[in-house]
Amino acid sequence: EVQLVESGGELVQPGGSLRLSCAASGFTFGSSAMSWVRQVPGKGPEWVSSISSSARDAYIAYADSVKGRFTLSREMGKNAVYLQMNNLKPEDTAVYYCAADYGYYCTGPEGYDYWGQGTQVTVSS
Repeated sequence: EVQLVESGGELVQPGGSLRLSCAASGFTFGSSAMSWVRQVPGKGPEWVSSISSSARDAYIAYADSVKGRFTLSREMGKNAVYLQMNNLKPEDTAVYYCAADYGYYCTGPEGYDYWGQGTQVTVSS
């Protein structure tokens, strides 16, 4: 059974930090590109960041809205990806989803093979 399980979302004050985790199982993690996509109720999904399947010389990209504040990484030995989020802003409030796609690289808010259930991030004072 394919599973993507996100964790780490919570309420944080503006300027604070959070680290989201995504634990993957049931598919070939090492052959899959991984991404984070976020969504606010009533709005369409927004792509946040993607990382290629390669463990060496990984290609990573970020949406302009999070560039310089968020860092995406993957740990092959633990079948996990992480999203370190710093200097959080109220507009970062959303449900964050981990997504996987077979192949070297995939980006954008849709079209992935697998999705997690999401974790809520709320940035508010």
